[in-house]
Amino acid sequence: MTTKTASRNRVLRALPSIDSLLRSETGRNLTRALGAERLTKLARKVTEELRQDILDRPADPQTENGDGEVYSRSVLLDEAERRLAAAHHAETASAVRRVINATGVILHTNLGRAPLSQAARRSIAEEASGYCNLEYDLATGTRGRRGARAEQLTADLCGAEASLIVNNCAAAALLVLTTFARDADAIISRGELVEIGGDFRVPDVMAQSGTRMIEVGTTNRTRLADYAKAISDQTRLLMRVHTSNYRIVGFTKTPPTRELAALSHENGLMLYEDAGSGALIDLTQFGVTGEPIISDSIKDGVDIVSFSGDKLLGGPQAGFLVGQSKIIERMRNHPLYRALRADKLRLAAIEATLEAYARGVTVAEVPALHALAFSADELESRAEKFIQRVSRQRPIHPFQLELFAGSSAVGGGAAPTSPLPTTLISLAHPERTANEIEAELRRSTPPVISRIENDRVVLDLRTVSEWEEPQLEQVLLSLPT
Repeated sequence: MTTKTASRNRVLRALPSIDSLLRSETGRNLTRALGAERLTKLARKVTEELRQDILDRPADPQTENGDGEVYSRSVLLDEAERRLAAAHHAETASAVRRVINATGVILHTNLGRAPLSQAARRSIAEEASGYCNLEYDLATGTRGRRGARAEQLTADLCGAEASLIVNNCAAAALLVLTTFARDADAIISRGELVEIGGDFRVPDVMAQSGTRMIEVGTTNRTRLADYAKAISDQTRLLMRVHTSNYRIVGFTKTPPTRELAALSHENGLMLYEDAGSGALIDLTQFGVTGEPIISDSIKDGVDIVSFSGDKLLGGPQAGFLVGQSKIIERMRNHPLYRALRADKLRLAAIEATLEAYARGVTVAEVPALHALAFSADELESRAEKFIQRVSRQRPIHPFQLELFAGSSAVGGGAAPTSPLPTTLISLAHPERTANEIEAELRRSTPPVISRIENDRVVLDLRTVSEWEEPQLEQVLLSLPT
């Protein structure tokens, strides 16, 4: 055996045992958070990685670890403890955590889209988190219908005969197409074959449902005659899809919904509209244009409309279906519905959100609409007062906070041509890059998610709740100088 091999073996024998790592200060502190079994598995993983690193290092292990530090049992134990803590942090970082959204993107898909109202949160915690009357009729003492109250509210608000709620809008589209157009034709304009994010593509959902997609028209112009020519004895429905996340402008044409509905009904067909973003009220008052109002689609003769719950409606993730009672009941009785139906927590949040619509207090109570409603002047005033408070608490601060005009975004694939004027707060440091500052904010408690614009970190208070402002102030004041 060579001297080098013998030295390497001595170092490996100095590695801490699993038991010693578990009995270390770090191990004892993590036992309660992880539990003994999970902590033991993590300790084994960390120790094995440390062993492999020693074997792979180019430095001669007889004397040092490559950084000039002599290998010893205590040094290796310290390193194992550091790695154990880092492994635990990496695991917890991937868990669901509350963050402060300072990006100015109201329906930020990566941050959970619409934040729930206080009423929705209370309903989940107080009404639905334990036993509840999910499918129990308290008046008769017999089995009840899941989501009855939420569905009635939805139908009333949309002016429809009935409604059905599933777990997201893609599920709603899948249920419609599977129920009514499986092994048959559905006609759709080429300009509406959209992709929302990276997961929902209209052609893929149609294919999964067993529907044969019949494309008509061109990307920018589709006439009513194009639909009429494509109708055959294999056609079951005409499909209209709202192009949520993009707009085609200029030389364009698409038939009015009323005309498309009339064509469908003349031929004994259904008209199905995937309205996407789910605006229940007119949002043009807030500068948001181009978003269909669900009740208008019903008035125009659409037989079944689907839309999302966690976009412009401002509730939890859900897929809503509204339309004629006979159509809704066919989908309710389809075997696929059971796999797609909403759970009790989702339904509780939906009820509370829709109650705000029914009472006409959405802007005051639904956070997404509250954020939409802020005027440019209100946001400028909030930003000025925010900087003043930070400056009073720490008059000499290495970070420079400045105001400048900018824009917020609706997000969530909604209203791509409706930027919202705002006042941004820029955050700069003479010795740190924008990327370094952004990372510090992201690693804070609570994490603050900002954006980088023109090589500077910016914060937009449009998406920061008033009650979160003191927390954001403390994060800025606690940033390492």
